[in-house]
Amino acid sequence: MKRLTLAALLALTPFAVQAAQPSALGVYGAWTAASLGSGTARICYAFTHARGSSMAIDARGAAMLAVTERHGAPDEVSISPGYRYPARAKIALTVGRTQVGFYPSGKNAYTTQNLAAIAAFRAGNTADVTAPSPDHGRPVTDHYALTGFSAAYGAIKRACP
Repeated sequence: MKRLTLAALLALTPFAVQAAQPSALGVYGAWTAASLGSGTARICYAFTHARGSSMAIDARGAAMLAVTERHGAPDEVSISPGYRYPARAKIALTVGRTQVGFYPSGKNAYTTQNLAAIAAFRAGNTADVTAPSPDHGRPVTDHYALTGFSAAYGAIKRACP
């Protein structure tokens, strides 16, 4: 199961090295930290799966929230809902009173407010991501636990300085 989870996470990054196998850095509460590659090509991830959702979606893959560290591109926060976002979808991540907007890119979403999202993760207990369902119908909200985020984030920052 852990290898499948790490393999699914690799689909989040366009720079994944296909021949390499990810190495677990540790499990920290609800979060897993892992790395892939070596030297300046090394990529480190901290990720968690959604703990629940406001609706069931047929043929949906795993919903994940991740932070990626890579040389020259630190602190990238991404969301993978387990389906392709509709074009021009409005995606919002909420932690407590902090809301961070995300933009869709195929089966993932990214933000230009990475550091604000990370600061919210470090201070919060849960995160909710609200986005349109794949059929453009009702919005779907996925719920994520932030327990262990700070430790997982520390592990990837140490592994990919």
